[in-house]
Amino acid sequence: MAELTLKTGLEAMDVAAWLRRHPTFLKDFPDIAETLVIPRERGSAASLAGYQLELLRERQRELEARLADLVEIAGENEQRVVQVHSYTLTLLRATDLAACARAIVAGLREDFHTEQVSLLLNGAHAALAGLPWVRDVPEGADKLPAFADFFPRGEPLCGRLAPPKLDALFGAAAPEVQSAALLKLGALGVLGIGSSDPNRFHPGIGTLFLKLIAEAASVALGRYV
Repeated sequence: MAELTLKTGLEAMDVAAWLRRHPTFLKDFPDIAETLVIPRERGSAASLAGYQLELLRERQRELEARLADLVEIAGENEQRVVQVHSYTLTLLRATDLAACARAIVAGLREDFHTEQVSLLLNGAHAALAGLPWVRDVPEGADKLPAFADFFPRGEPLCGRLAPPKLDALFGAAAPEVQSAALLKLGALGVLGIGSSDPNRFHPGIGTLFLKLIAEAASVALGRYV
């Protein structure tokens, strides 16, 4: 083996640097490998092989935990896909505008456990008169001052919405809403979903399923509006 001679007066860093350049040193001198001990932050000292084995086991446990998390997330996403698919079919089975609007709200409340739902539809719709969670906006929701900064975004808005937005969406129920999602329904208006849980909707939440819900509602409503 080359470079077996070490300088006199060497320090710990010199030894460490030399071993890094000769990773097979302990293979060539197994008697040293058998007696070498590695100090650890917890527990007793262990042989190098035992220490390395424990490191591998810890990494394996970490990977298994990460895999379990991914499997759980995949299962939750699969369940959401089934829910959104079922929701979409329910909306498309509605035979008129009022039935479609009721299905949009009922599905979000029952299947997705949402407390507050509000539809703001552009124009005037006599068929929806008397439905407390539907509001006609003759001038168009995009013209409402509360939504001036929302429509240019093109993306769902989630989190603790400003009071003007909450008032426009939920009216007297606005104080009960601690977090909400605001969804654009194409050219038809907006859909508001509110919760008393401040963590239900937050700025970092994934919006894929919210977009699918908004698209399904837009297509369903578009048949009658």
